[in-house]
Amino acid sequence: MVEKSHTAAGERAGWWPSLYEPLRGLGQRVADFFAPSAEAAVTDAFYEISLELPGVTAKDIDVSVHDGSLTIKGEKRAQRQEQGRTYFFSEREYGAFQRSFRLPADVDPKSISADFNDGVLTVKIPKVGPPPNKAHKIAVRSG
Repeated sequence: MVEKSHTAAGERAGWWPSLYEPLRGLGQRVADFFAPSAEAAVTDAFYEISLELPGVTAKDIDVSVHDGSLTIKGEKRAQRQEQGRTYFFSEREYGAFQRSFRLPADVDPKSISADFNDGVLTVKIPKVGPPPNKAHKIAVRSG
């Protein structure tokens, strides 16, 4: 005869949090920093960099140029309530982020613009003219 155990619902589920505790710890370490996905494109008139930043507000984004590099940094803040819930894992990313991009020589850093719409930051970097020649041949004279 099989004996049935009659435990409270909380006791039955009690093994879940301890089983998944290592996963919760990993989630905390990942949540401390994340790198948003980016893409870069070019036209005849400008370069364009787009970053996916869902859940981030415009006031939490900082775009700057220093020593020929464009830096985008900010923070995605956690907005979930854990009261009354036990999370076994979370694949959502939270925390500080920073991405830097080396600017080409043919840009005007003072004319860079940034627009944030529907969770996507788009940075336009205008070109100032044709790029300088990367290499040229120098004649060797004899005698």
